[in-house]
Amino acid sequence: MFNGILIDKDDSGYHARLGSLDEADLPAGDVTVNVSYSTLNYKDALAITGKGPVVRKFPMVPGVDLAGTVENSSHPDFKAGDAVLLNGWGVGEGHWGGLAQKARLDGRWLIPLPAAFCAAQAMAIGTAGYTAMLAIMALEKNGLTPDKGEVLVTGANGGVGSFSIALLAKLGYRVVASTGRPQQSDYLRQLGAADVIDRATLSEPGRPLGKERWAGAIDSVGSHTLANVCATTRYRGTVAACGLAQGMEFPGSVAPFILRGVTLAGVDSVMRPYQDRIDAWQRLSVDLNLDLLALISREIGLSEAIEVAGQLLDGTVRGRVVVDTHR
Repeated sequence: MFNGILIDKDDSGYHARLGSLDEADLPAGDVTVNVSYSTLNYKDALAITGKGPVVRKFPMVPGVDLAGTVENSSHPDFKAGDAVLLNGWGVGEGHWGGLAQKARLDGRWLIPLPAAFCAAQAMAIGTAGYTAMLAIMALEKNGLTPDKGEVLVTGANGGVGSFSIALLAKLGYRVVASTGRPQQSDYLRQLGAADVIDRATLSEPGRPLGKERWAGAIDSVGSHTLANVCATTRYRGTVAACGLAQGMEFPGSVAPFILRGVTLAGVDSVMRPYQDRIDAWQRLSVDLNLDLLALISREIGLSEAIEVAGQLLDGTVRGRVVVDTHR
């Protein structure tokens, strides 16, 4: 038996509880992992609260991230004692995830835990930092360099936003942070933001084209914000879209794309192939200032995760939430 959060749905409604789970109930997989740390992401909060259609079958253990040690394996790439890491692949949605003390997984979803990080540090980074790195790699692929101009980061106080700012600043970019929490400006400047703007300047319906400002942008918000970011991106700039905190719709115009040659690059972190994951985590081991992890993240116990999930959706949680599965 082991502890974990279990989400279920029955005639009486939707339930998330912390309790004792039976190893015999773990789903099929060729690697069993003793989970040391997981995280609480926006998607996990939607799953736990039932406020979004994240869970695709019940019962479900949420948690899109995990880091731990292999207990047993029939996969050729892993053996007992190996330190491993997982981000995405639909765990916590269609396959039991990381917010439990054990997980049984498809070995193809795992990568070795990078030597630069311990398990807690890897989860402080988690899907948020990994997604931010993928977004930066997408901008670089389209030719963005620090000399091209400012880079905008929306949803700046969230996990993806926080890591995007920290990484871009270390790489030499002038970063502008967009936030709905101006009282957090000092935090954003500590991460490396050169300027902080109110999200209200981007979140309302706007014009098909606005004044050119950004050489590039990382957007985790979607909806009108993404449309306005594209409309104010400079000629041949690139916008990396990786989230939908404001909404899934894109109420924009083709004008930025056909008149300014703007590129809208979609960034998926869930189904990325193995080598992309290795490359992104290798870049994180070089380009991230680990001293900032204490500023960006905080640690809670598994017993606190259900309560904190509601706070995360309320917008009162800054940065990353790391979950120690053994307390």
